[in-house]
Amino acid sequence: MRLIVFSYKLCWPSTASPTGYATDGGFPFQMHALSELFDATTLVVPCSSTTKTVGGMSLTGRNLSVRPLTNPSGHGFRRKVGFLFWLLRNAPVLIQEVRRADVVHTPIPGDIGTIGMLLAFVWRKPLFVRHCGNWFVQKTTAEHFWKWFMERFASSENVMLATGGGAEPPSRRNPSIRWIFSTTLTERELKTCSTQRDRFSPERVRLIIACRQDKEKGAGVVIESLPFILRDFPQATLDVVGDGEALAKFNEIAESLGVTDRVTFHGKVDHGGVIRLLQQADLFCYPTAASEGFPKVVLEALACGLPVVTTPVSVLRHLIGSGCGLIIEEATPAAVARAVRECLSDAERYRTMSAKARDTAQQYSLERWRDTIGDQLQELCGPVRYAI
Repeated sequence: MRLIVFSYKLCWPSTASPTGYATDGGFPFQMHALSELFDATTLVVPCSSTTKTVGGMSLTGRNLSVRPLTNPSGHGFRRKVGFLFWLLRNAPVLIQEVRRADVVHTPIPGDIGTIGMLLAFVWRKPLFVRHCGNWFVQKTTAEHFWKWFMERFASSENVMLATGGGAEPPSRRNPSIRWIFSTTLTERELKTCSTQRDRFSPERVRLIIACRQDKEKGAGVVIESLPFILRDFPQATLDVVGDGEALAKFNEIAESLGVTDRVTFHGKVDHGGVIRLLQQADLFCYPTAASEGFPKVVLEALACGLPVVTTPVSVLRHLIGSGCGLIIEEATPAAVARAVRECLSDAERYRTMSAKARDTAQQYSLERWRDTIGDQLQELCGPVRYAI
């Protein structure tokens, strides 16, 4: 049985990769896991001609191959206009791959995933859609369309999964849509990175945020909270991990507040490096205002035993509200500082939150993610192949 995956995830050449390609983020981990369910898996993705040297992971898996597309150019309106020409240029590959698929998987949001989804629908191929954004928030026409499509066509013939979680199912209109979490951590990694935090030093508190560095993710808010935090913890430091368009602005904020000696900007760091930094920290701060689905980095922080200070966005209230951190209703510097003080001023409470964080993370292994999807796909296309 052959799985064809249509995704917007940009990949690049890698001589060290068995497939000849690499990428970053959680995509290589999850594609490796999905490939264990099928006899063969092909990733139909845009590929750059430029090799990146930081943060990349080889694309590997059981009989996994990459069918490269050209990389759509431009941003915003220019990308939308140019995408029509891109589609004409890449249509033969897209059509050829969907026709030879036994199952089509399309992660969305994303324009290439959307095209794959529509092609699979036209060719009546078994379709597996995974909505990776915030299921509860639709601001654009495309976001409204994706939700409408999933609610309209989720059935025994089309598996539709929404990334997130909660006590209630994603859709009252169509109960066939199910929740799916998101992770990059195998059972072995969950055990390896798990750290029992029985104590921390109030004199050397180390905070961390790891994410794409844009305004909505909250790194700027955490930096602005430092002057308040330093009143209670004079030696506190902050690690800011990740790159993005707002990184220069965050450097300016740190300088204007006089806390540059307290903030370390690490830039882009590979998966192993992120885990090591999390293990060295005392508290994960993530006052996000972005439209989140299931932030994998929060799960990585929990796996490392870090209590988490965050906002009630999407699944985060459900995930963190179980006792492994604190939810702040507003992403303000004062609210972050209060939550940090509350977490770190009571040693016994900190230990309890840390233990709960580790226990919570153990429920979300990559193997469980794979098998949950496999169970759904069995209803769609019969027995799938599990890894041994």
